[in-house]
Amino acid sequence: MEKDREKTNVMRILDQKKIPYKHYCYADTQAVSGVEVAAVLGQDPAQVFKTLVTEAGKGGHYVFVIPVAEELDLKKAAKAVGEKSVSMLKAKELLPLTGYIHGGCSPIGMKKQFVTVIDKSAEAFDTIIFSAGKIGYQVEVNPADLAKIIRISFAELTV
Repeated sequence: MEKDREKTNVMRILDQKKIPYKHYCYADTQAVSGVEVAAVLGQDPAQVFKTLVTEAGKGGHYVFVIPVAEELDLKKAAKAVGEKSVSMLKAKELLPLTGYIHGGCSPIGMKKQFVTVIDKSAEAFDTIIFSAGKIGYQVEVNPADLAKIIRISFAELTV
């Protein structure tokens, strides 16, 4: 069992809600991109997801969770949340808005609950893997269990 200090807030939230999960640590590797992380951990990159935060014209913010090897299609993303358009949030705005830094952003445990849409490819997996809220840490969770913690929907989001 890992020491408590090695647990991230995301893991604490999952524990508190009694949601089963697996956790992974790649902090001692040189992996930076999600694809590199999947490779060093021997994971299927189609099952490893990244968390992207966007903003809409009226100041609304949305979270999109897509496979690490894919690119977010901003038009599909906007359609999924009923906006005319969305754009990627500037990196310097991420921490004050979500409480997370670039590379360690998780859909769980943000400062505020944002509309969260997961790429529909996640529905093909029993579990998906995503950031545990800190660079070097991941969690693997069943999407149905994730829906018990945050409001999620599924849509086609990638290019």
